[in-house]
Amino acid sequence: MAKEKAIRELEDLPGIGETTAEKLRALGIASLEQVAVKSPHELAEITGISVEAAKKAVLAAQESTTVNYETGEAILEKRKEIGKITTGSKDLDELIGGGVETNAITEAYGKFSSGKSQIAFQLAVNVQLPKKDGGMEGAVLFIDTEGTFRPERIASMATAAGLDPKKVLENIIVVRAMTTDQQILTAERADKLIQEKNIKLVIVDSMTSLFRAEFLGRGALGERQQKLNSHVHRLQTLADKYNIAVYITNQVMDNPGIMFGDPTTPIGGNVLAHAATTRLYLRKSKEEKRIVRLVDSPSQPEGECVIKVTPNGIKD
Repeated sequence: MAKEKAIRELEDLPGIGETTAEKLRALGIASLEQVAVKSPHELAEITGISVEAAKKAVLAAQESTTVNYETGEAILEKRKEIGKITTGSKDLDELIGGGVETNAITEAYGKFSSGKSQIAFQLAVNVQLPKKDGGMEGAVLFIDTEGTFRPERIASMATAAGLDPKKVLENIIVVRAMTTDQQILTAERADKLIQEKNIKLVIVDSMTSLFRAEFLGRGALGERQQKLNSHVHRLQTLADKYNIAVYITNQVMDNPGIMFGDPTTPIGGNVLAHAATTRLYLRKSKEEKRIVRLVDSPSQPEGECVIKVTPNGIKD
């Protein structure tokens, strides 16, 4: 009797060939888990296969996926391994619970010149510090979607932190993404790089600018959100798998529906709102000062602090 083939990819499912698998991936359905939760009728409708074939594919996907159970105590033990990267400001570190956490996505949104990229640069330097000084002794993957990466700024921050600017810059791998496909592909292929270069921090600056530029109008919104959702989940997978920190910046728009208070709303809707572990809203104040508001955190109360963006970096 022939041995049954192990089901690891979409193509391995009965009734799902390479063409149908590609169709599913284009719709943002890239894993066996995503097929396992579909109804046979829904799968048949989106792929064009028969309901009977879809039933077999869904059943095979369900049998090939596992649910991992853990006790709260085991998760508490894992949480003890979480690292925290200092932002350079004690007040900001305190606001977010001791620094930017590994195993998590930290999002900073705000208008132009609010300090989002400056915090990114500072984290790219600080992650290279010894652990006792608030670092992770690791390298950085910097996905630059807006052409905002400034090595001169990094060098001056590194010098102020007592580090060799040449070595600090050598430890930052910069990918200049020009399209959403390049941006997504960088995250998809990051595993090898993370392991080889001892990367402890992934920065995406900015997360949404290319998505805004490529997917115009309401008709493209659904596809944009699907791609963004898949991308942000990939970043979270990398954070969990390698115990690294992910810091993303986000653009904003004015919401005309908000009559009172601040109408500034981050791009990305619920997809980013639910995906980010910690959300920070930055606003410009007088001269070097920036106001940072903690909008969302699973463990910290909402609050605000003031930081300074100085020639030497982020300070209290």
